[in-house]
Amino acid sequence: MNSTQVERALAGEITPQIKQLACNENLTQELVRERVAQGRIVLLHNAAHADVVGIGKGLRTKVNASIGTSTDIVDVQDEVSKAQAAQAAGADTLMELSVGGDLDQIRREVLQAVTLPVGNVPLYQAFSEAERKYGDPNRLDEAMLFDLIERQCADGISFMAIHCGINLYTIERLERQGYRYGGLVSKGGASMVAWMRTHGRENPLYEKFDQVVAILKKYDVVLSLGNGLRAGAIGDSFDRAMIQELLINCELAEEGRKMGCQMLVEGPGHVPLDEIEANIILQKRMSNGAPYYMLGPLPTDVGAGYDHITAAIGAAQSARYGADLICYITPAEHLALPNTADVVEGVKAARLAAHIGDLSKYPDRPRSRDLAMSKARRDLDWPGQFQHALFGDDARRIHEERSPQCDSDVCTMCGEFCANRASNAIFERTLKGSAKA
Repeated sequence: MNSTQVERALAGEITPQIKQLACNENLTQELVRERVAQGRIVLLHNAAHADVVGIGKGLRTKVNASIGTSTDIVDVQDEVSKAQAAQAAGADTLMELSVGGDLDQIRREVLQAVTLPVGNVPLYQAFSEAERKYGDPNRLDEAMLFDLIERQCADGISFMAIHCGINLYTIERLERQGYRYGGLVSKGGASMVAWMRTHGRENPLYEKFDQVVAILKKYDVVLSLGNGLRAGAIGDSFDRAMIQELLINCELAEEGRKMGCQMLVEGPGHVPLDEIEANIILQKRMSNGAPYYMLGPLPTDVGAGYDHITAAIGAAQSARYGADLICYITPAEHLALPNTADVVEGVKAARLAAHIGDLSKYPDRPRSRDLAMSKARRDLDWPGQFQHALFGDDARRIHEERSPQCDSDVCTMCGEFCANRASNAIFERTLKGSAKA
């Protein structure tokens, strides 16, 4: 069996993936190797593609886009188009989360369509196949589940969200607190809870964690410890069930790392703005600094139709306080299966949030892009503004659609009353020889 990235890093090896990541992030190769060895950076890579994406301490906060069919809408080409649109919009990773149609075919076509690392949730296909085969998802058997995990790894999946942290004790906490305001919002988590209650048995993904790790190690797939009991309402944030699962996932992250597997921990969900920092501190402390994958989070429950904005507010705070990977939210969240336009909008909102968070997370790093944009605005340098904007094509389109009829130097917001044009003439002499020129 080939060694994993974490095992090679522990042995002192600087792999080609570590070299590439160090170059991409402007860090030393030794620093990246050390953090991979510590489990504080994970490397998502696929043998079919040369690119590597790093997630973790000291790296730019990354953005994940999720796509996938539902039982109501199954269109393989539409999901491929969404995947390609997410990549074009700047997503760093992709999760393929289909539950309807030929799930093997959809996964393989998406993998071929993009160069991004692709993740998934094995329980989705496992329970879907049990439903089709037996007419009852609770007839899923362990052998079928573990065989499926290996099949998906062999297809080229780069990371897997696996719900190992749900156990009988966690469910007991959920019952003793009187359930929840928001219920269970994870499809995989809710299905596993139903399976456990039906059979009166422990979660096999928890009970046989070493078997899960062995499969993922074989393919050097990153194990993302799924947040199956995540809070789906701000009133459930930090409840006993959520904290119990987080505690177990943090313990498992450390155990999996000792076994030589790359590990991520997933977080909520819905979290009030004033609790985001505490959530991240808790995860980092309990997991020994494992990379943290935040699903949003959404700091209010009432933003339906605009939840990409709700999530961007939470994501900026999450990135600021140390989250490493942000899962985007689209305008269709809680309402419908997202279309391609929703996917693009969600990616762009999350990218902007991650950039804002990183400005505060790394205050000692140069803010060169923002400064360059500021100077271009001051100097009425429109090509420069489009170059430095995070979404330059969109900026150019809006400006050109509403450009002034006579004066190309300014925009139609202020026209002949442009503040910068007037003040630049006044301070032209001041700028000469200044570092801000």
